[in-house]
Amino acid sequence: METTGAETMLKSQAVMAGQREFIFPAVKALYDEPVVIAEAEGVRVRDVDGREYLDLFGGILTTSVGHCNPKVVARSQEQMARLGHTSTLYVTEPQVEAAQRLADIAPGQLSQTFFTNSGTEAIETAIHMACLHTDRTEIIALRQAYHGRSFLASNITAVSSWRPMASTFPGIKHTITPYEYRCPFKQPCDESCTDAFINDLEDVIRTTTNGRPAAFIVESIMGVGGYIVPPPRYLERAAEVIRSHGGLFISDEVQSGFGRSGGRWFAIEHAGVEPDIMVMAKGIANGMPVGATITTPDIAASWKAKTISTFGGSPVSMAAMAATLEVMVDEDVPQRAKERGGQLYSGLMELYARFRWIGEIRGMGLMQAMELVEDPDTKEPSPQKTKALLEAAKAEGLLIGVGGLHGHVIRLGPSLLITEAEMDEGLERLERACRRVEAASVG
Repeated sequence: METTGAETMLKSQAVMAGQREFIFPAVKALYDEPVVIAEAEGVRVRDVDGREYLDLFGGILTTSVGHCNPKVVARSQEQMARLGHTSTLYVTEPQVEAAQRLADIAPGQLSQTFFTNSGTEAIETAIHMACLHTDRTEIIALRQAYHGRSFLASNITAVSSWRPMASTFPGIKHTITPYEYRCPFKQPCDESCTDAFINDLEDVIRTTTNGRPAAFIVESIMGVGGYIVPPPRYLERAAEVIRSHGGLFISDEVQSGFGRSGGRWFAIEHAGVEPDIMVMAKGIANGMPVGATITTPDIAASWKAKTISTFGGSPVSMAAMAATLEVMVDEDVPQRAKERGGQLYSGLMELYARFRWIGEIRGMGLMQAMELVEDPDTKEPSPQKTKALLEAAKAEGLLIGVGGLHGHVIRLGPSLLITEAEMDEGLERLERACRRVEAASVG
């Protein structure tokens, strides 16, 4: 029996009614009328009403090799039929394989991994490890950083809308974000500003800590902050500063890892820095729940107490991760991201030239952002236009994301396997969405 349009809409409404009744209200969906996704393949998703969208956000950069990638699905199904669960009290081949594949592409001496379920848990593990190794407790992070939703991680996070309560976790300090477009020292920002950003890091350590920090944690490219890319040499010099004070350098690659920055496996590699600890999640297993904290054998050995993750290292998640990394290597996703990222950047720059309310295009590889402003001279953030563009893109059958301190940045991060034709299609839809916003503002 065929379903009528009205009945289909009632199904969508019923799902949303269930969301409102049974899910925390803090779980906010995008859009005035949220998309209820039913199925997906590659870069295409379909909602319960049967409408198809081109996905240029990838579940916040998570479906790294495309929705329902057949190789990842097959490995996961096969593993589930053989062995679905053990805790970390037991050794499994899938976990060892996944860890080895990760060590093969990780920079420098990073070779030993602890698996968890999410990026938040991986951050917790990294901070805990740094404190154990250094026998210190103070942590330095960047303002506008996002590192997770736990009590500790939300305190390290420095975006007010993502902090559910006043900071009460001791020993966490924040330094100025190296945000070139909104540099507080000079416009346009230049090399002297990098000196000023580094001087602030030094000053934070000297004045707000006991001078013996355990670690400096930084997103190689800031995600929630709006894909802020640090200026040249900032990360290199920041690593030198924290190490000169006896602390460790932690690179958060939850969003920027696995080839997404283009040309390298991890964004930190563009800076020529080998982290002491590196944290990953999201695209690591194409949507399966995996967080990973990787470090050197020497640092890993500092954890002497017992520890366990009941679901960390799950055979099914590990099989999905191993399959995802296999696809990534076979497809050379760092090079693909570089090529398709160049295509995306060129298309966005064409929009930048046409619409004055696009203040800046920035990012690396397939991690690109549009910062929207009321006026390009004053650079006043425009969350209103950002919301309008989000809704207009949806109307054009395009899914994109939002970020930035004021919710004024459009974030793009499609599958690393997106084709040239699919990218062209996405840019065409985005251009039509921009014209909708322009027409509405003129009207």
